Amino acid sequence: MTSEKKPSIIPAADGPYLVKNLKQFSSQKGPIETKETMALCRCGGSENKPFCDGTHQKFGFSSSKLEGTPEDKRETYPGKKITIHDNRGICSHAGHCTDGLSSVFKMKEEPWIDPDAASVDEIVATIKRCPSGALSYSIDETEYRDREGPAGIFISKNGPYIVTGGSELQDTDLGQGASEEHYALCRCGGAKNKPFCDGNHWYNEFSDEKN
Repeated sequence: MTSEKKPSIIPAADGPYLVKNLKQFSSQKGPIETKETMALCRCGGSENKPFCDGTHQKFGFSSSKLEGTPEDKRETYPGKKITIHDNRGICSHAGHCTDGLSSVFKMKEEPWIDPDAASVDEIVATIKRCPSGALSYSIDETEYRDREGPAGIFISKNGPYIVTGGSELQDTDLGQGASEEHYALCRCGGAKNKPFCDGNHWYNEFSDEKN
């Protein structure tokens, strides 16, 4: 009996994401049929989203990181009962932390995280909603970074590919303290920190009505 192959994602240089052996692929509109190998658009211009149609070649899409990419540095915020870890360099700015638990995750303040401002359960639940892997936490010196679940990709509305379940992201430096199990990949083409989403889809008004 042969074991099932682990899903993998290769960000092709100046081209699409090459996804192999993925079984679960969906958007808010429901499941999407998968193939053994799929080429997913990451330039933002395909007329056949989420799949690549070669548009990246027409306008010279570059997969290089851009000037102004946030520093890849993990910061640690110790509290009485829980310690929060954060790497702003890989944050997708989905807002689940600042919108969901503003007493702990405080915009435009320094330090921006207060691990004693809410219950441990509230903090854990909020961090588990982080799609990028920028946030993790430690309790009693044990760090909790990854999650349980099958490998899949969810296409967020007018936003990034949300990868969960441990699909191997090849040829890519994940960043300090980053999760290998879940991360958010840019699909608008405008992120400075490619291949990761950095929230620039909000500013360039990326739209994908089909998905």
